[in-house]
Amino acid sequence: LQESESENRLDGETASDSESKSEFGGSSPVPTSDDTPEVLNRALSNLSSRWKNWWVRGILTLAMITFFFIIIYLGPMVLMTIVMCVQIKCFHEIITIGYNVYHSYDLPWFRTLSWYFLLCVNYFFYGETVTDYFFTLVQREEPLRILSKYHRFISFALYLTGFCMFVLSLVKKHYRLQFYMFGWTHVTLLIVVTQSHLIIHNLFEGMIWFIVPISCVICNDIMAYMFGFFFGRTPLIKLSPKKTWEGFIGGFFSTVLFGLLLSYVMSGYRCFTCPVEFNNDTNSFTVDCEPSELFQLQEYNIPLVLQSVVGWKTVRMYPFQIHSIALSTFASLIGPFGGFFASGFKRAFKIKDFANTIPGHGGIMDRFDCQYLMATFVNVYIASFIRGPNPSKLIQQFLTLRPDQQLHIFNTLKAHLVDRGILGSLEEA
Repeated sequence: LQESESENRLDGETASDSESKSEFGGSSPVPTSDDTPEVLNRALSNLSSRWKNWWVRGILTLAMITFFFIIIYLGPMVLMTIVMCVQIKCFHEIITIGYNVYHSYDLPWFRTLSWYFLLCVNYFFYGETVTDYFFTLVQREEPLRILSKYHRFISFALYLTGFCMFVLSLVKKHYRLQFYMFGWTHVTLLIVVTQSHLIIHNLFEGMIWFIVPISCVICNDIMAYMFGFFFGRTPLIKLSPKKTWEGFIGGFFSTVLFGLLLSYVMSGYRCFTCPVEFNNDTNSFTVDCEPSELFQLQEYNIPLVLQSVVGWKTVRMYPFQIHSIALSTFASLIGPFGGFFASGFKRAFKIKDFANTIPGHGGIMDRFDCQYLMATFVNVYIASFIRGPNPSKLIQQFLTLRPDQQLHIFNTLKAHLVDRGILGSLEEA
């Protein structure tokens, strides 16, 4: 009984060990030293800490926006590579927090298994993406065709290997702690890897579905900070004491207006509106197509209430601009809750930022906490209101069937078209 009580006591301390260690002299999981470049420190030495932080954040924000424009110019492959790098860095920051909190217990294989599970999940998701979007390429290459055919079985076998390794790593008196960390790893994978996979899916629908949502989140973050910095008086939420209602409301209206303007500019360019497809002849990505109705100017009647205010009866705009209102509204009203969630997470572990990667901003995860939530919404929005069956993908799959299966589908489709009177009218024409 005494041994059992002792084991429960040691095992049970995991429920609050991060807090107790921080409260009783434990070190912070992530260092909080000043990481501002020395050049900026000297240039801004005469300013107060408030204005110094404003200038540091502003300069680094402009640098990140410039980098964002550069990777957009470099094309979809570079964008996908950057998404992968951001995913790995975010995973590293979150896993490092868990390791630094619990490293004193010397748990075996924690980081090794965490990275192994990251590899397994990425293999599964990116394998599904390759099979879906590069179907003809996969069918053309024998090794890829075999991997595609047994992809899910291989993925499951890889995961089972990691699962068995975890069971073998269990240490007496730390079972509960190890299962906490097992759950920590899987929740991190769910938040980071799944969302980054959705971002890439959005990118394949057209770069505009990637750029506009991300830009709306960036705009909302910047404008909420600006309005809060200059006009903020009323606290918004206890999890983030610096957030104010003035910043929240100002960010909302600024983001909606920004989304409308950005959508209008980008909707006129095929390189942004066309789906990203793989050209089998050139073995490269192409973004050239006939723009869909979403990206063709149409005339809309202005409500009578607003006609007397603006002086117009009709307005010409792209249908995508209407969708951009939904995207920008989510980015400004619901998107910040991703940041609040991250703030609660950091408060639970008594840390200021996830890392010190970007001076004045914290870690990569500090900048992408809202982006991941936005990615899920965009993917769900496209699937619910935008995307229809893709004829080219259906034809690709049709061509891989056996001849008897192709004939069966052909005869079924022919009979269906004849019954509807479509095939007869086409033959007469």
